[in-house]
Amino acid sequence: MPKTRLTAVSGVIAGFTVIFLVVGIGFLLGRAGTLGTTATEVLSRLVFFVCTPALLFHSLVTANLRDVFSPTLVIAGGTALTIGLAYTVIARLWLHRSVPELVIGALSSSYVNSVNLGVPIAMYVLDDRSFIAPLLLFQILVYSPIALVALDLSTSDLSSGGGRRVWRDAIVTPLTNPILIGGAAGLLVSGLGWSLPSAILDPFRMLGDASVPLALLVFGLSLAAGRGSRDANAPDRHRDLALAAAMKMAAMPALAYAVARWGFGFSGHQLFAQVVIAALPTAQNVLVYAVRYRRGRELARDSALVTTLASIPVIAVVAIVLG
Repeated sequence: MPKTRLTAVSGVIAGFTVIFLVVGIGFLLGRAGTLGTTATEVLSRLVFFVCTPALLFHSLVTANLRDVFSPTLVIAGGTALTIGLAYTVIARLWLHRSVPELVIGALSSSYVNSVNLGVPIAMYVLDDRSFIAPLLLFQILVYSPIALVALDLSTSDLSSGGGRRVWRDAIVTPLTNPILIGGAAGLLVSGLGWSLPSAILDPFRMLGDASVPLALLVFGLSLAAGRGSRDANAPDRHRDLALAAAMKMAAMPALAYAVARWGFGFSGHQLFAQVVIAALPTAQNVLVYAVRYRRGRELARDSALVTTLASIPVIAVVAIVLG
């Protein structure tokens, strides 16, 4: 095997080692009951309301937005939206799921693990972290807000109080979402070119740095819970999982390849990078959203596990063929 391809495969192994070690610690803590029975719920709320908004704010404030508005933003964003929409249509017509479950399923099939696995893969395999920045921006400012608005509205009782209350809640509820607030505030500060002092930025950086390991610990804790955390209608969920995993690990990389090669004329390393990004597994953030809204927790947990395991050989093959 050529040296460059061997290096790429080694990078895949190194990137996945990081995530498996932290998830394993969470699993052991869950099995031992060290953090108590409410640990998954409490840590999920901490990630959702505090750490992830801080991470998004700090990431966008310190980013050069001119560098992230690139073809990768169009390819990665368009591919994710297309796959998510395709899942929604198929799951609605075939599995007859409710809106909250469709949203979690769509995220499971297309929301990429761009931080805790994407960054190591970008460093070790692509040798360029800038490929991840456009995807992170898209998921922060476009994909997450769309999904969270849908979850907010579909899990809230908007039918009481008349039409005026419905419209008021439809507007106000999404604007109170902490992740949307963090991303919007970071984009505003960055867009205005403000330079915040370290005394203000450092607390956001510290809290944001905790988002990734805590999300991985939540993932491990949820795996340790096993059947005790299964949804009431779990017997049918293997079809949701199979659909989400197939679209994430097969359809999404194939679509990214087609768009990058024939839509943008990419070849070589640029083409390789787009396919690797699309082949990243489902983000653990989806499980955090599922726990927060009490919908599709089993699907979010299992799809993250299955796609993470499946992405190892998938990315390795991509590295060998295109690297």
